[in-house]
This record gives sequence, structure tokens and C-alpha cells, in this order.
Amino acid sequence: MTNEMTPIDWAKRPLQKYADFSGRAPRAEYWWYTLGVIIAYVVLMVVEGIVGLDGMIFGVYGPLSLLMMLALLVPGLAVTARRLHDTNRSGWWMLIAVVPYFIVGVLAGGAAASGSMGALAGAGLVSLLALVGAVVLLVFLVLPGTRGDNRYGPDPYAGDAAATVAA
Repeated sequence: MTNEMTPIDWAKRPLQKYADFSGRAPRAEYWWYTLGVIIAYVVLMVVEGIVGLDGMIFGVYGPLSLLMMLALLVPGLAVTARRLHDTNRSGWWMLIAVVPYFIVGVLAGGAAASGSMGALAGAGLVSLLALVGAVVLLVFLVLPGTRGDNRYGPDPYAGDAAATVAA
């Protein structure tokens, strides 16, 4: 039997390391997990549509989709932090794509409450910054990891692949 990891192994790994924000995650782990989550969401949304549960929550999510989103929130954040660690960046970089959206929500809420066009324009400007932040984060997630050890741990591709699974 071979020691190489299959795409399914990579996709399951973030669930096995549910709340582990330390160490490094190679691109394969992050992107196979992301693909698995997207496929699961599509399947759930189809099932909810067939059963008639679609759009019950916030007009978009059904109860199964919402439960899955909540269940996968922590492993998603953890694998993203570890992926950023693999590129020798702090996991806090993921906030570059999240914080501006909260600011947009506050500004848009204030604009709606006061009828201020200036606050609405500010929300639009911050939403452009949020888009730029999301693109920057995407670039960081696509970049190859640093070769060899970095401040977050050893290279996940160094040595035996079976040892990487045990780590």
C-alpha cells in the first residue's frame, strides 16, 4: 500500500484537526477541503430545495445548510489559519477580508437609519476595500508554502506523507 495521501484524505484532514490553529496546512489540504465543503453545500441546497426547506433562514439558507455552516465554521477558520502559516503569515491575515464587511454593515445600517447619502457612499467605498482584501487573501491562499521550516513549524511536504497525516 502506498503512503501518498488521496484527495479524500486531504479533504478530511481539517475535520480531524477540528480546532487546531497551530502548524501548517499545504495547498492540497486547504483546497481539497474547500472543494468538499462546496460540493456538500450544493448537495444540501438541492435536497433542501426538493424538500421545500430552501430559503427559510435569511432568504438563502435552509436549516440543514445553516447547521452545516455552523459545524464547519471552526475547522474552516483553523485550516485557513494553518494555510496562511504555510506561507509564513499570521492567521490574523484572514481578517483582511472579514473586517471590512462588518464595517460596511455598520455604515449601511447607519445610512438606512439616518437617510444619509454620505454614510451610504462610505459603505460603498469600504465594500470596495473589502473586495480588495478578499483578493489579497485569495492570493495568499494560492501561493505555495515556504520551503523548509518556518516560524509556524516544519514543511508539511518534507519527509514521509504518512508522517504528515499523523502530525
